[in-house]
Amino acid sequence: MKRTIKQYLLITLRGIGMGAADVVPGVSGGTIAFITGIYEELINSIKSINIEAVRLFFSGRWRSFWQQINGNFLLSVFIGIFISVLSLARILGYLLEHHPVLIWSFFFGLIVASSYVVSRKIKNWDYPRVVALVGGIGLAFYITSVTPATTTDAVWFIVISGALASCAMILPGISGAFILFILGKYEFVLSAVNNLDVASLAILALGAAVGLVTFAQLLGYLF
Repeated sequence: MKRTIKQYLLITLRGIGMGAADVVPGVSGGTIAFITGIYEELINSIKSINIEAVRLFFSGRWRSFWQQINGNFLLSVFIGIFISVLSLARILGYLLEHHPVLIWSFFFGLIVASSYVVSRKIKNWDYPRVVALVGGIGLAFYITSVTPATTTDAVWFIVISGALASCAMILPGISGAFILFILGKYEFVLSAVNNLDVASLAILALGAAVGLVTFAQLLGYLF
């Protein structure tokens, strides 16, 4: 799909919104993508990173590879996410330490508002949709009732944490940051971003990439 520079800048702004949501426990970047109208293209673009794309890359057909994965779109989105994560991590770290009640209240308000916006996308409430809603509420309640864990900082666990968080990141309604919080890795990740711990961030990014590519296949099928 051909776009102008202005259109890609707007996509980057949406990526900034996603990144801001992904840093906040309780708010899903997938919800922001859904609200701003780029969700299905994002899922389909990530889904296109498959065996065929890998074959194009390693055969030196980089232009075809870039077109196959909708590279300009993905680059614009992830530049926005990257900018947002870097700029907000330090601020959120400070607020969580010095003003926890105020910041958690703000997070709660964001969740309520995003739930209302997403609910407006559903025009007709039939039996299967009501069952899906109740099931989603039940799952969300169970997740939020789980006590944050104290977990290992081993490489394998950081990879798994990144994979699970990235799956939640592109699933509207579930926060990747909150998954990290449950796994006991939220403050670890904030600290890694603030201190530019490249090794830890690279390990986390590896897990996130695996989680994104594999989970996008399932979401693409469901859509």
